[in-house]
Amino acid sequence: MHSATKLAAIVETLVNEGISPKEALYGVQVRLDELHSPATRISLNQMIVACRNAIRLTSDPQLAFRIGSSIHLSTYGMYGYAMLSGTDFRKILEFAEKYHQLATPLAQIALEVTDKCAIWTITPLSHPRIDAALYQFITEMQLGVHISLMRDVMGPSFTPDKVAVTYRPPGHRNLDESFECPVLFEQPTNQIAFDAAWMDRAPTLGNRATHAAMIAICDDLLVDIVQRSGVAGRVRQVLLQDIANCPNFETVAKLLRTPPRTLRRQLRAQNTSFRELIDELRAHVAIKYLRDTDMTSEDIALALGFSDAANFRHAFRRWTKESPSMFKHLATDYRLPSED
Repeated sequence: MHSATKLAAIVETLVNEGISPKEALYGVQVRLDELHSPATRISLNQMIVACRNAIRLTSDPQLAFRIGSSIHLSTYGMYGYAMLSGTDFRKILEFAEKYHQLATPLAQIALEVTDKCAIWTITPLSHPRIDAALYQFITEMQLGVHISLMRDVMGPSFTPDKVAVTYRPPGHRNLDESFECPVLFEQPTNQIAFDAAWMDRAPTLGNRATHAAMIAICDDLLVDIVQRSGVAGRVRQVLLQDIANCPNFETVAKLLRTPPRTLRRQLRAQNTSFRELIDELRAHVAIKYLRDTDMTSEDIALALGFSDAANFRHAFRRWTKESPSMFKHLATDYRLPSED
């Protein structure tokens, strides 16, 4: 579960476009008055529904980037204030990477720094409901967020050297104008590259004492998120150790030192089940294989523990409403040519 910061930004942007809050929040199961509550936590599925609403309700090609750009550190609560009060830009970015679970439910982020260049890599999560259009939306929203947050810390003059995305160039818009730098398409990963010299500059609002206090609070929040993932997260960790030969429910309960009846009740309290967790993990891994490798359905079926490729194809269609071959074909909208 994660904070509702991005959800609030999506809804507010849509409302400013003349769309009603009811339409913007359709199917999300969050009330408008809950969006800015620090106690509100939302799931990955709720964010996906909100993003799909945004894609459906507007034809604005810049919407995702505008949503991301509207998000500032002050809206991230303690996580944001911890970065604003940092006194070392390098450590601020390392902090952002470490604690990104507090703010980035739809993507994984990674920072790499060399002598001359620093690079943020943004990877939307593998999920059966994230198709090509949603992948692009999530990518551009997160790129907008990153640029906005770095300007909050370093000042409005911060500009990337270049932006790279994995999908093909959209024919109806110029992304260079949005990002204020060259944009490269059909690249291996989604990235923001900037001069590493920025890493040695002093942030504009640093305060050492405040920063230390904010980090302590963020530690508590991160523990809270882990705790909210609860027993389902622990079960996932066990299953991922050997997804091709998943242990049965009783074995997992024994490994977690939890009576089977108690474990079943705890999973039910988190609105999931042992079978749903296995399906979820298999779906995520299958999507990763289809996007990033040339593995056949037979290979993937074997890797995931299916008895044959036909059973895998049936399961994959149940997860995603697409066949593995069609999903792989659609995924080429945002993959490298070398991966085709």
